[in-house]
Order: sequence, then C-alpha cells, then structure tokens
Amino acid sequence: MNATKRLLLGAIVSIATLSPLASFAADSSAPDQLIRELSIETLDAVKGDKAIQGGDVNKIMQLVDSKVMPHVDFQRITATAVGRFWRQATPEQKQRLQEEFKTLLVRTYAGALTQVKDQTIAMKPMRASPEDKEVIVRTEIRGKGDPIQLDYRLEKLDSGWKIYDVNVLGIWLADQYKNSFAQEINAKGIDGLVKSLAERNARPATAASGAKKG
Repeated sequence: MNATKRLLLGAIVSIATLSPLASFAADSSAPDQLIRELSIETLDAVKGDKAIQGGDVNKIMQLVDSKVMPHVDFQRITATAVGRFWRQATPEQKQRLQEEFKTLLVRTYAGALTQVKDQTIAMKPMRASPEDKEVIVRTEIRGKGDPIQLDYRLEKLDSGWKIYDVNVLGIWLADQYKNSFAQEINAKGIDGLVKSLAERNARPATAASGAKKG
C-alpha cells in the first residue's frame, strides 16, 4: 500500500468507524466533538445502505461529498498543497485548482471507504484551550495489525470548526501532494496542473481504482 493510499484510507476509516463508546468533550462546538458526530453519522449511513456496502462508487461519492467534505476547508488545504505557486495563481486558476483537488479527494476517499471493515478509533486527550483558533485532534485507528496514528488539524472559522489537514503515520495530506503538484507546475505551469487533475478526474470511477490510486 503506497503512502497516499494508506493516508487516505486511514482518514476515511477514522471518519467512518469512530467508536461511540469513547469519551469526548461535552461541548458540541468542540473540534473533537465534531469529529465524533461526523463519524457516527457517516458510519450509520454506510451501515444503512446496501449499495455503499457493495462498493457502488457513485453512492459512496455522494455520501462522502455530502457528509465529509462540508467540514473541510478546501481553500486552505489546496493552497497548502500547491505551496508557493498559490500566490502566483489567478483567481480563476485558484478556483479551478480547488474544484479539481476536491473532486480528486472525493474520488479517492470513495475508493478507500469500500475497504472499511471492523476498525475502531480511540480518541486521545486534546491539548487545547477554549481560546485556541487552531487545534490538532489526535486519534488512533485500531484493528488488525499495529495501530495507525491519525491526527486532524482544524481551524475555527465563523462557520465553525473545519478540517484543513490530516496526518497518518507522520505524513500530512497536503504535504503528500505538494511534491507532485510542484513537479507538474514546474513542467507545465499552473494550467498544466489543472489540466492534469481534470483528466485524472474524468477517468471512470471504480471502487478498485479509487482505492489504489492516490
């Protein structure tokens, strides 16, 4: 399993398999409470839909897009993945990059979701104060094999807490894409990266390919 696939599988496993028996903060506006509620909603949806359990990628993509993606700050995560080139991009290019990167993540998460089995997740104590605007929520995925460390970076916006990066086994999602994006931009420019992402997203989606390609 390559690093990107392992990272994204870990992220979607955490969102889809959070144990409701764990201990969480009572404040529903807290970032760890957000992860808890999001996880339970997603897990219930997976359990209640035979098509999703059977690997229907379109249904999975609808679930991920509706349940998970509204809680992600795509502008920030895209800017981080694009790196220094983000400042050079026009408003139109930034919008296209954000749209294509979102589609890429939805498709990849959709494939990873079909691999969710009996994993559970344990929440770790969160070191943060009520005044903090950015926090890290640390968790651990437990199943067959060694536990997988999974951390979320969240920021507090006017609309609430938003996820802007995910760390699996020491690798942050945005950093995982940064090198490949930089290579594309150096070779073909920002429009070249947009075109490459669009072509990749235009490929037929299948549960198998979604899980294997990062």
